[in-house]
Amino acid sequence: MISGRTVLVAHIGYPTEAFKAPMIYNPYFEQAGVDAVVVPMGVRADDYPDFLRRLVAVTNLRGALVTMPHKVTTVALADEVTPTAAIAGAANALLRTPAGTLVADMFDGEGFVRGVLRKGRRLAGATRWSSAAAAWGARSPRRSPPRAWPGSGCSTPSPRRRRPSANGSPGTTPTWP
Repeated sequence: MISGRTVLVAHIGYPTEAFKAPMIYNPYFEQAGVDAVVVPMGVRADDYPDFLRRLVAVTNLRGALVTMPHKVTTVALADEVTPTAAIAGAANALLRTPAGTLVADMFDGEGFVRGVLRKGRRLAGATRWSSAAAAWGARSPRRSPPRAWPGSGCSTPSPRRRRPSANGSPGTTPTWP
C-alpha cells in the first residue's frame, strides 16, 4: 500500500512499454514489507535534463533506474559518478543522497556477469571478443568493456587487437576509452 512514507524509485526512459523493473521490484517490495515503489516515467531525450533537475526536488525520491535513451546523458548530469560508470561512459542507476545530490552508477556489466555465472559459464580469462563476453559486447560495444565488469576475471584486450569480422577480414579496432 502506498502511503505518505513511501519511497519512490523512478524508472526513467522512453518509451516505457517494455519496462520490466516495476513488475519485478514492486511485488518484491510488497512481499518483503519495504515501503517503496518503482514508478515508470516516460521522458523523451530532449526533455530529460530539465526533468531530472526537477525530479531531484521530490523529497521522497530515493533514486532512479535509467534506461535508453538516457544512459550516456546521465553521467554528465550526475553530481558524482562511480568508477564503473565513468569507465563505461554511461549510467543506469542514480542514487539521491540525503543532501539531494545524484550519484550515478552502472550495474549492467555486473548483472551480465552474474547471469553468465548462474548458467555455469566461466569468464575467467575471457576477453571482450571471446565466448560469453562477446554476447554483451554485441549489445553495447563501446559502453561495457570487460574492465567495467569488476571481479569477473575478464581481461581487457589491447587496443591494438582487432576483432575478426564474419567474412574473415581483419575487422575493426576497438575504440572504448
